[in-house]
Amino acid sequence: MIVSRQNNLIKHLKALSSKKERSLFKSYLVEGEKSVADAIRLKADIAVILATPDKADLFEGKGYKVEQAEKSVVDCCCDAMTPQGVVAEVAIPPESDEIAGNCVLLDGVSDPGNVGTVIRTCAAVGVKDVILVGCCDAYSPKCVRASMSGIFSVNVHETTAEKALSLVKDKTILTADMGGENVFDTVCDDFCLIIGNEAHGVSELFKSSANKIVAIPMRAEMESLNAGVSCSIILYQLLKNKI
Repeated sequence: MIVSRQNNLIKHLKALSSKKERSLFKSYLVEGEKSVADAIRLKADIAVILATPDKADLFEGKGYKVEQAEKSVVDCCCDAMTPQGVVAEVAIPPESDEIAGNCVLLDGVSDPGNVGTVIRTCAAVGVKDVILVGCCDAYSPKCVRASMSGIFSVNVHETTAEKALSLVKDKTILTADMGGENVFDTVCDDFCLIIGNEAHGVSELFKSSANKIVAIPMRAEMESLNAGVSCSIILYQLLKNKI
């Protein structure tokens, strides 16, 4: 039973709240009973599970290293406002240069809630690859929570704009912009959907590379939808007969 916040494991898990430390150790934190159970179910590479004694029994005997700690000690490793007494360290999968099928490219999306929502939607509709260019960290605690376990089912590629374009050069590139054609009239196979920054939209480089620009129709008094919602609507429209 770990009772001190100065324990080496506790200090290590707390450090993973930092992008620098996540990059160094190539791992991230998953918080909460359901999320850790999903990580096990979806065969994520779990290094260790830290849990309070009343929660540890749920995860012991499943082939994973489980450490018990007092609730205050477990809670200090968590980012959530209401910790659930369970946290796991999960390895960040190695990145691949292969993009299988349809994909989403996020261009400068800075809000972890939006990035997590996009990952969640991609997992729901069967889009396996999300490319991040100048975005927030997909493995931050807020983004992982917003993905609602989608992070275990999607390949995340963090790269430059030029490398991103090389990865999707054989696909139909769609950009989302209010000046585009009605997405509900759009039919497309083997696409890369580009969603831009919350304030500035898609950058000129990606706009100039697009084969088609699509828009979500809405009433005149509304200027736009947020990146996560926009991506979800467009993906469900494009894939409505394939899910």
